[in-house]
Amino acid sequence: MSTFLVTGASGSMGSEATKSLAAQGNHVIMACRNLDKGEKTRQSILQQFPNAQLTLLKLDLSQLESVQCAALEVAKILQNDNVLLDGIFNNAGIINRDFRLTQDGYENTLQVNFIGPALLTLTLMPYTKSNAHIVNMVSLTCRFGKIDERLFEKTKKDFSQLGTYADTKLALLLFSIALYRHQESLGKPDIYINVADPGVVNSNMISMGRWFDGLADILFRPLCSSPVKGVAPALRALSTSDNCVYFVGKNQHSIGKRFLNDTHIEWIWSEIQKIL
Repeated sequence: MSTFLVTGASGSMGSEATKSLAAQGNHVIMACRNLDKGEKTRQSILQQFPNAQLTLLKLDLSQLESVQCAALEVAKILQNDNVLLDGIFNNAGIINRDFRLTQDGYENTLQVNFIGPALLTLTLMPYTKSNAHIVNMVSLTCRFGKIDERLFEKTKKDFSQLGTYADTKLALLLFSIALYRHQESLGKPDIYINVADPGVVNSNMISMGRWFDGLADILFRPLCSSPVKGVAPALRALSTSDNCVYFVGKNQHSIGKRFLNDTHIEWIWSEIQKIL
């Protein structure tokens, strides 16, 4: 039995990923911000797969203390089972309508979409198998994102709903590249590090909290992919023998040169190490 950690496991795509992995006989650690919602998801999966091995874990990516506590709890679970992680799927993410800071002093979207997953991954690296898979959920909006050295110090005047989201997903993509390049220095030269793009998925995440949401639900949602299709690229990435690859739809390709050559890759790596 393999062991996987899925963040945002009670969400539309997270629950589908959890169900798919559990159906294959894997133990899935379901990291959720809302434990009540997580338990409902767990029970729903158990109704379909009574023998599924599912462990609920509290994780609020907007709080660094919660990330640290969750990592310690994962370590205990693994030690009790005498196993290591076979995969980490950083699926959780948000699109905030308004600017707000976390208790740690970072813009909320940035902390949930990038800082939290990066720190969780780095903290859990010692507890991964030598051939483990790490998959970070990015977005087609990465191509519109912009990174500068004020990334961690953005103010209200810098915020826009889609622009900030794009910036955070680009930051996660650049971190993924940095992690791939530094994996040997972390003592994990044989792990697989890839990114997945779900496309536009019919989920609560695409609700913008705006007056036109009702109209968009009628005209736009029917054209979106289902959560099952949206999470499919990530599931393929969790079993691939490729490395530093972008999975999207039914395809996969090398990460674009514009991203691989981005001058902020090492800077992002350095800044995350400082926070860690």
